[in-house]
Amino acid sequence: MVVGGVAAVLLIAAGWGIWTSFDPEGPVHGWYRVAPPLVAIIAALITGRLYFSLIAGVVSGGLISAAGAYEGLISWAQTSAVRSGEFVAKTVYGDKGFELGNLKTLLFITLLMMIINVMIVGGGLQGIAGWLLKWAKSARSTRMVAMISGLVIFIDDYANTLIVGPTMRPLTDRQNISREKLAFIVDATAAPIAGIALVSTWVGFEVGQLSDPELGLGMDGYAVLLNSLGFRFYCFGMIAFVFWNSWTGADFGPMAAAERRAQNGKVIADDAVPMASNSMNAAKPHSHARVSASVAIVPMAVLLSVFLGQFWLSSQGRTVLGADPLAMIKLSGWTAAMDGVSSTTLLAWSAGSGLAAAILMALAVSQIPVQAMVRAIGVGFRSALMPVTVLILAWSLKEACGNLRTGDFLAGVLVESMPPLWFPALVFVTAAGISFATGTSYGTMTILIPTVIPVAMGIDGGYGLITIISIGAILDGSIFGDHCSPISDTTIMSSIASSCDHVHHVRTQLPYSIVVALMALGLGYIPAAMGVSPWIGIVSAVVLSGLLFGCLRMFRRSRASQPQQV
Repeated sequence: MVVGGVAAVLLIAAGWGIWTSFDPEGPVHGWYRVAPPLVAIIAALITGRLYFSLIAGVVSGGLISAAGAYEGLISWAQTSAVRSGEFVAKTVYGDKGFELGNLKTLLFITLLMMIINVMIVGGGLQGIAGWLLKWAKSARSTRMVAMISGLVIFIDDYANTLIVGPTMRPLTDRQNISREKLAFIVDATAAPIAGIALVSTWVGFEVGQLSDPELGLGMDGYAVLLNSLGFRFYCFGMIAFVFWNSWTGADFGPMAAAERRAQNGKVIADDAVPMASNSMNAAKPHSHARVSASVAIVPMAVLLSVFLGQFWLSSQGRTVLGADPLAMIKLSGWTAAMDGVSSTTLLAWSAGSGLAAAILMALAVSQIPVQAMVRAIGVGFRSALMPVTVLILAWSLKEACGNLRTGDFLAGVLVESMPPLWFPALVFVTAAGISFATGTSYGTMTILIPTVIPVAMGIDGGYGLITIISIGAILDGSIFGDHCSPISDTTIMSSIASSCDHVHHVRTQLPYSIVVALMALGLGYIPAAMGVSPWIGIVSAVVLSGLLFGCLRMFRRSRASQPQQV
């Protein structure tokens, strides 16, 4: 309450101070343009109350956006309330009609929560857990199985997160691995692998952005992406980091404290508020269910198959096949088929197909009563209410950032003052700052690609080394900031999938993401701009990560072997 009161006073004071000077349509300047995300992030980290923090960010955006255009405090307060409501409304109904992409994402999450609960009640996830126990016999092997599962499902970060988390959660709980560690593994193997996979929905978006002829790159967007692949230091570094972390079991910072707690039998903290309902967390196989892994494998296989197949059934996919009948066996063909296709539409249809398959498998194979299956669907629907609400608030905050042109402000402040040698490194930092503040990787790429590339090409005198490195820095920095941001939808989904307290996930993952980002800067972007081979930086990051966790493990063993003081 005290923190909330102080935050409210600060918001009112800040808004009143700029009331007579703010012009949302004017020049992009003023610290207040970053106030909404800062209020939300700081409040979340201090109070641990996610709903309050997001609402505070949205309200602060409404207060600031309404300032300067109306007379009187009461009028300003009324208008700011209307503006805040508009930010929320625009997540569902935008300027041009319904925001179908957002609605389809919410539908996908709701359907997937239903699928997961049907698979749990039908014994499908218990069957998979029993099958994976052949490999996940210890804490180390369980962590490695979780990591490998995250790398295998590289086609889309949403699908990756919401499949791997619920599947691995019973196994990690069994091995006393904290929910924070599971959320980190899930999050760290979602966007980084989807961002650098040669075929994924991320790559389709990136290629679409880089193919804009107005950029003047003079080559195919996919070729540009391949040129920048060696400069994706954060993505490669994070994959190496999570590998060594999973292999050694060594940790530092808040994650080490979470793992110590889990080893004492508490995989989740006493004060945690998991991003799933209590009924979902307490779900278990029906007493009469015939446990079989197929009850989970078949729906997930249907979901992924329908998802991938729809790329080729779309008008874009049919066009690509018409031009090249062998496109389905070529990486370039998959990327072309994904270019411009809405993955949220495909995910929604895929989840619907997966739910139908889950229901059929639960009835035919598990042979659970119809009433039990209906209850499972209802529990899944109720469990989706929490993540759906959080995502709507996070998107509303992004609407506030868009209204205040937060991304343009950050880009203008940081990019224009960069010396050439440090340009790629500072582009990475800029992308991270925008992504962290706005909670969107895609939005950051959309802002910076047309902003940064012309400047980089001016430094190079055309398409050259600084341009290529800067492209990698934009894509990588967007993912880094997204990883750190508590208002990012992928970070929220990792908490949902792992049934982890969201603020706890952010607190434990943040130090790890920062360490990898520092390695990306010190071993990657700065040396690369000096002409050092990027692969030297990537190998160095892999080795340094191994040495870090190796030393931590040796230190932990050394302390454990020391006689206890009486």
